[in-house]
Amino acid sequence: MKRIVVLISGRGSNFQAIAEANLPVEIAAVISNRPNAAGLDYARSRGLPAVALDHTIYPDRESFDAALAAEIERHAPDLIVLAGYMRILTAGFIQRFEGRMLNIHPSLLPMFPGLKTHERALAEGIKIHGCSVHFVTADLDHGPIVIQAAVPVLADDTADTLAARVLQQEHRIYPQAIRWFAEGRLLINDGHVNLLGDQASQSVFP
Repeated sequence: MKRIVVLISGRGSNFQAIAEANLPVEIAAVISNRPNAAGLDYARSRGLPAVALDHTIYPDRESFDAALAAEIERHAPDLIVLAGYMRILTAGFIQRFEGRMLNIHPSLLPMFPGLKTHERALAEGIKIHGCSVHFVTADLDHGPIVIQAAVPVLADDTADTLAARVLQQEHRIYPQAIRWFAEGRLLINDGHVNLLGDQASQSVFP
C-alpha cells in the first residue's frame, strides 16, 4: 500500500475529502506550517499523525523547506499531497520530490495560475471555470496535469459562490488522482500525464 504525507495550511477540506474517500493508501502524516490549522485537529480526531512545523520560527524559506523535507522523509512517503498548502516551495525542495508531489489548483490550468483565481475568472467573463490536479514542478502551477473538472460560470456568480461550486469538484477529483497514483496508473511522458489502463476520462463535468 502506498504511503502519503499531506501538507495543509488551514482547515484542510481537501484533506478531509481524501481521508474519507476510502483510498488504497496509508496517510502516514499530516503536516501544517501553521500550528493552529484546523486540519490538524481533524487529523488527530482520526488518529493520524499530525505535525505542526511553524514556518515563522525559521530565518528564511530555504531553512524551513529543509526542515519540512526532513520531516517528510521521516515518514517515508511514496507521494506528497498538497491540500491547501499556502506556501511557495523552493526549487531545491521541489527537485527533491519531483514526480511524487501533487497539488490541487482552483482553475482550469494553464488559465489563472497563482491566487484569486475566481475573481480573475469573473473579471475575464469566461463561461467555464474549474479545478486541476497536477504534479508540482518549479514552474508555479504549470506541472503536468492529472485530471480537471469544469463548472459553468453563472450570470449571478460571486467569487464566493463560484469558489464553493469549484470546491465541490476539487473534493471529487483529488481523491481520484491519488487513487490512480496508488494504482500505478499515472505516467509522466514529455511533460504530460498519461493514464494507463482503461480509457477513464481525465476530465470531469458535473
